[in-house]
Amino acid sequence: MCKVYVISNQKGGTGKSTLSVNIAIGLARLGKKVLLIDADSQGSASVSLGFQEPDRMDITLAKLNSYDDLFGTAEAGCSDVVDVPLVELYEFKNHPFKIVDDESMLELAQSIRLHGVMVPAIVRKRAEGGFELVSGHRRKRASELAGKKTLPVYIRSYDDDEAIWTMVDSNLQRENILLSEKARAYQMKYEALKHQGIQAGGNTLDKIGATANESGKTIQRYIWLARLSDELLEMVDKKRIPFGQGVDISFLNSDEQTWVYRVLDSSKARITSTASKRLKILSQTNELTEEEVRNLLLSPIVKRKPLTIGVEKLAKYFPEDMDAAQMEDTILNLLEKWKEKYE
Repeated sequence: MCKVYVISNQKGGTGKSTLSVNIAIGLARLGKKVLLIDADSQGSASVSLGFQEPDRMDITLAKLNSYDDLFGTAEAGCSDVVDVPLVELYEFKNHPFKIVDDESMLELAQSIRLHGVMVPAIVRKRAEGGFELVSGHRRKRASELAGKKTLPVYIRSYDDDEAIWTMVDSNLQRENILLSEKARAYQMKYEALKHQGIQAGGNTLDKIGATANESGKTIQRYIWLARLSDELLEMVDKKRIPFGQGVDISFLNSDEQTWVYRVLDSSKARITSTASKRLKILSQTNELTEEEVRNLLLSPIVKRKPLTIGVEKLAKYFPEDMDAAQMEDTILNLLEKWKEKYE
């Protein structure tokens, strides 16, 4: 008897693809026959399994005419899982995602200790010998902590650009990704797309954003953020520097960024939006000095007066069945989009 499971949610970033792939691979490893249908227009489940360009696959939902099309033309050996010794697995070059032995890693290690690795990693062969991890860095580390000697993997024949696309897209399915990780990952994918001759600029940014539920403009801001020094990016991750202000100071040169870091590191100063925009302007006009950085960042912050808008004034803009909390969420989301548009 066939059972059908549907994972559906209109909201992006809720883990639909990750859950679907985990269930499918888990059942397959138990000996069940599984057909995974990726009906998401972004193809995230397909990407997580190593197909970096789902629209170019031999079989897609749009191309199917019969069951024969689906079951008669599968690529031989494409889904074969191989157990590779951990000592033969090497980190992806310039891997932008941090591998930390935190509570989440220990939980993953315990799961692997009890149940094994449910989702195989993706690797490619190295000219020097062994395999380069494309996705599965956390699974490898957790396997080490669990005392395992091998890791189940899919072996793919990717060129450098294809490997970058798959590495970025598969890792962006994770929860709790740091801003610095997203910034460096988007930057790597953008450069890979340019290297392939795909048009740079708005179209490329939109293409990247389409697989991550982000606008092209947001992707551009992340790419700018990646220009920050490691020290400043760490401050962004720790929320010492807000995202928008981090984008502004990414336009400063390396010496100017060092001045900013010195002030922040030696004080409790915070960068306001006004200060970061002023720093950016002075840098672009070659007028920024270390003294000016100190003055801008250490000046007392003028507190804004509280602003209160009564529900009765806002009620006419919302459906009658929407409560105050829902109205507040809607307003904040609209303001966030407005801020992205005009910053």
